[in-house]
This record gives sequence, C-alpha cells and structure tokens, in this order.
Amino acid sequence: MDKADKHATSKLGTLLVENRMAKILELVLVFVLATSFILLFLEKNGENLLRNQFVLWLANVFMLLWVWAGLKLRGEDCGHLGLYFKIPTAKEALINVGLSLVVFVLAMLGFVIGSIIMANITGIPEPSDMSAYDYLKDNIGLLLLSLLGIYIVSSFGEEVVYRGFLITRITELVGNTKWGRVIAVLISAVIFGFAHYGWGPMGIVQTFFMGLALGICYLWLKRKLWILILAHAYMDTILILQLYFSGS
Repeated sequence: MDKADKHATSKLGTLLVENRMAKILELVLVFVLATSFILLFLEKNGENLLRNQFVLWLANVFMLLWVWAGLKLRGEDCGHLGLYFKIPTAKEALINVGLSLVVFVLAMLGFVIGSIIMANITGIPEPSDMSAYDYLKDNIGLLLLSLLGIYIVSSFGEEVVYRGFLITRITELVGNTKWGRVIAVLISAVIFGFAHYGWGPMGIVQTFFMGLALGICYLWLKRKLWILILAHAYMDTILILQLYFSGS
C-alpha cells in the first residue's frame, strides 16, 4: 500500500497499481475502445482509402494517449516502459543503430517463418490485402506524408503499445518470472498479429511471428524501446517504398 500511495496520483492510480481487476480492465479497454472507434468510423466499402488509413492512425494515437494516461495515474514516467528521452553519445548511438539492425533481421526472419508456416498449412498462401495503401502509388507527396505519419503512429506507436505497454503490464499482472515473461511476450505477439487482420490470414501469422521476435528482443535488450522503434521504422520504410514503386 505504501508503494502505491507514494507513486499513484489518484485513487484510480492506486487501483491500477494494487487491484488485479483494474489492471485487466486497463489492458482490455485500450483495445476495445480502439477497435470500437475503427468499426464506427471505417468505411466498409473501402472506397476512401486515405480516410480509412487516417482512422486507423487515429485509433493508434488514442491507444498511445491511453498508455500515457495510465503512466500518469500511476505516477510513472515513460522510462517505466523502456522509453528514455535523452540524447545518446556518438558511441551509444552507433551501438543502438547496430543493435536495431540485428533486431530488424530477427523480426524479418520471424516474418519469413510465418510465411513458411502458412505455405505448409494452406499450400498456396493467401497474399496480404494491401489495397488500403493504393493511394500511395505514383504520389510522392502522400509518400512523404505517409512515411512521417507511419514513423510516429506505427514505428513509434506500435512499439510503445504492443511491446512497452503490453509486455510490461502483463508481466506485472502475471508476475515478473521466466514464465510470466514468456506469457507476456506470447500474448503481445498474438494481439499484434490480430491487429493486422486487414492483411488477411497470411498477414496475421506473419506479424505474429514478427511480434514474437520483437517481444523477445525487447526483453533481451533490457527494454530499450528506441532500438525496437528504429528496427520497426526500417521495416515500415521498406513496405511503404515497395507499395509506392509498385505503381510507378
């Protein structure tokens, strides 16, 4: 109780620190609210691709705000999730870039493993539906704008939510033990996979294994989230450039 009272900024914050059901509710609501927002505002016919992409981005922003609110209520800062805002030395920056490349390779390996598994299950894997990004083709302005938005919402936002927030909070919920961390990484990877349901079954499995690799790296790197954000940015850049040049 003393620990909660020392850090929490309100009764709700104390509940989030002490009460198991409050912790579970926080985890559930962050995705229920985001999903509800998407279902409410996403156009079903998919004709307005740019609008739909904006809705998806906005849902991610809402999740980030939810994560930030939970930190504030508990009296914690972003460092609790492994997100530190300090300028690294040249040596630290070089090491971090090198590690981010290692994470990038491991995450892409996870993506490939997911592809191989689906190929063995379905025979001919169903290609991911990337039509939501058709607005990028031959449009350099939207390409640059999309890259900026994706770096903020996807590269940064998804790592904060699916690795920093999910793995940290689930570990606190089930216990910071070896098996507790295994459970946290698995659950975060499953949710990350289903968050990409728009890419079809193939995309769900691919991103599950990618999320698994990223979650393991998150713990391996002592929760240094910026390294994962960099690695995610490399993947997003390759994806967006591929979609852009496919229409050129």
